Amino acid sequence: MDAYDKDPAAGQGQAPGPGPDGGAAPEETGATETGTTGTGANVTGANVTGITGTGATDGSAVGETVAAPPTPAPAPAPAPEPRTGVAALSPRYQIGAVVALAVVAVAVCAHLGLVFLHVAPSNTLTKQHGAAVDEWVFPEFEQNWKLFAPNPLQQNVSVQVRAEVSTADGGIRTTGWYDLSAEDGRAIAGNPLPSHTRQNELRRAWDFFVATHDSEDRPVGLRGSLSETYLRRIALLRLDRNDAAGPGGVVERVQYRSRTTNVAPPSWSGEKVSGRPTVRELPWWSVAAETGGARTEAAGAAGREGGAA
Repeated sequence: MDAYDKDPAAGQGQAPGPGPDGGAAPEETGATETGTTGTGANVTGANVTGITGTGATDGSAVGETVAAPPTPAPAPAPAPEPRTGVAALSPRYQIGAVVALAVVAVAVCAHLGLVFLHVAPSNTLTKQHGAAVDEWVFPEFEQNWKLFAPNPLQQNVSVQVRAEVSTADGGIRTTGWYDLSAEDGRAIAGNPLPSHTRQNELRRAWDFFVATHDSEDRPVGLRGSLSETYLRRIALLRLDRNDAAGPGGVVERVQYRSRTTNVAPPSWSGEKVSGRPTVRELPWWSVAAETGGARTEAAGAAGREGGAA
């Protein structure tokens, strides 16, 4: 009685007092609880290990073993994306591609620089290196501002050509005038994709000739002679296309002429221009240098015919 009176809480969670018959209450002996969780249960003489559950009031233990969740498999690494473009090439080809691009870039920059110097006003560079600039620009990359000039070209220029032909029987005949500008115009009209040659070859060749010759049709410098050679070759190509020489004939000389007519101004401008065409006729040019092979072939054919006769 003294022990219980000294500790009021001894009656809670301790062994019970004497039984109703005055004997000692049975003691909990030989019971070991390890890792148990329970509520309101009296467990006697039981060894419980690794059990989780809720005790029952009738002295029995109800529980189950909890299994650890399975470890998820690691996600597969994403496949690397395939390389494209220059990166897909081997190192040797990558170096070659870089070198090629560098060469192209340098060439483009040099071309743009030379064209800029050609169209720019006169300056120190053009005075010192004007010849080199002209050699690069003419005739393929020539630039001008006529389209945007305050007074653009207002003339129609028709270029015509005729030829002297040595016939197969040894005679000489002169062909009629072939209007080369009209032929180009017919080839361009109604064509959604006209040929660059039809549009510009003859026109640029004639402009080249006029710019490099004086009023007496004499060439000014080496470029003047070059323009004559260019026109002779164009004439031979066009005459051959039209079969001007005929069977067994050979073109000996060609002659150009131009017919220039002013475009009528609009009625509101008040400008007055002449409607009479201006004709410029060039001297005869020999084409022996260009037709030497054809003349030799024709002479050989005539000799073979004479031998057969």
